[in-house]
Amino acid sequence: MRRVAFFTDSFHEVNGVALTSREFARFARTRGAPFFSVHPGPTTKHWIEGPFETFEIDTGPYRLDLERDLHFDLAFLRHRAEVRKRLEAFAPDLVHVTGPGHVGLLGALLAYDLGVPLAASWHTNVHEYGARRLAGLLGALPEAFRESTLNWAEQTSLSLVMWFYRKARVLFAPNQELVDRLAEGTGLPVRLMRRGIDCDLYRPDRRARQDAAFVVGFVGRLSPEKNVRELAAVEQALEAAGAADFRMFIVGDGAERDWLRQNLKHCDAPGILTGEPLAAAYASMDVFAFPSLTDTYGNVVSEAQASGVPAVVMNGGGPKFLVRNGVDGFVANSPREFAARIVELHGSPDLLGRLRLGAREAALGRSWEAVFEGVYHAYDDALEAVGQRA
Repeated sequence: MRRVAFFTDSFHEVNGVALTSREFARFARTRGAPFFSVHPGPTTKHWIEGPFETFEIDTGPYRLDLERDLHFDLAFLRHRAEVRKRLEAFAPDLVHVTGPGHVGLLGALLAYDLGVPLAASWHTNVHEYGARRLAGLLGALPEAFRESTLNWAEQTSLSLVMWFYRKARVLFAPNQELVDRLAEGTGLPVRLMRRGIDCDLYRPDRRARQDAAFVVGFVGRLSPEKNVRELAAVEQALEAAGAADFRMFIVGDGAERDWLRQNLKHCDAPGILTGEPLAAAYASMDVFAFPSLTDTYGNVVSEAQASGVPAVVMNGGGPKFLVRNGVDGFVANSPREFAARIVELHGSPDLLGRLRLGAREAALGRSWEAVFEGVYHAYDDALEAVGQRA
């Protein structure tokens, strides 16, 4: 198999990019593939286990804090010489980066230094995240000025991101909408790179509770770009419909956690869960509410579906491609419809039961192995094209 150097800005954290990165590393280990994994860690260290190498780099004090567990290291070039030395010894056929974070930029620079072809995958709508964060800072300014500033910031950051991705030989994106957008913006071949799901970990029989309460669940980063304040509107809609025995079960951490705890009356927010406790939490939900408009895929939607929990999502971003209306959940066209669909499921046990079966069936068709086999096939095609041009 190809010798791959993989640079990701998220590995140990609890988010979709980190999960995908860990699964990719696991796939390479299982296959005995030569793999050089570079990602952030608590300290800078390097180690080798057979054909698998790991280089963790610490994030220094000069950084931008994007979230409690996500940072951009402004002094990342201090690692350039040391990582280059190890990378040169590894002799990769290809460098793969997950985006324009500080580790991704380091990987792209080293690929250029060594004359190695670059692959890049789009995992995060960075331009939309930035615009939503900026909106919070500009909240007190006149609306017309605020809107024009946000539009300019989003378009400028999108142009910069497209410039970054045009440096690659082959690109990957998690949904067809982004595949088309990247292809148009870069003129490069773009491959669809969906994500898998562990259907042995996430499954319906992990349901642990016996009470009759209707549980609306959410799992993910509690940050503005996830649109989590819509969960308060869901609670209000359930109350207006006369629902009494229900609760909101919100798993995760982030800047919006305190707001949710203060503004939801029926809220259980245990923080971050992983492994079997997370799997049990999913299975104990009745419906999964995911109001994000910026997610490029939505691993958590697949995890809920594998647990036999139908998902209600918005019609923006990647999650809409994972849900079949009326089969395993609903795709809402507005915040009002989003809340109304959850109220509908609360009052329709038969419909909820059918969607639970459909959700599990949908998840069974997704595997990480198939995802990464496709990635390696794309590597082969890209490197063959490079050879032909040479």
